[in-house]
Amino acid sequence: MSTLYSVIRRPLITEKGLTVKETEGTLVFEVASGATKTEVKQAVELLFKVKVSGVRTANVEGKERRRGKFAGYRPDWKKAYVRLKAGEKMPDYVNNL
Repeated sequence: MSTLYSVIRRPLITEKGLTVKETEGTLVFEVASGATKTEVKQAVELLFKVKVSGVRTANVEGKERRRGKFAGYRPDWKKAYVRLKAGEKMPDYVNNL
């Protein structure tokens, strides 16, 4: 991957993602489907200036969506759970919720 922003697409701001962030010190991101765990770790460390202890990834299959008699699928995507080292300050990328 060439740049940080091509590896990390966006943070996932969901109820589960915010709960994991507060309780376990883990950030959740949507990442490029070809990104490796090492690339995700380096991108988060450079972008947020924190130390990462581990990365877990999951491939999410797209759901079927229908409009009347027409059916299609949403695209597949990749999710990364990034755990920060103990004592690291949690970055604030969620404002005004």
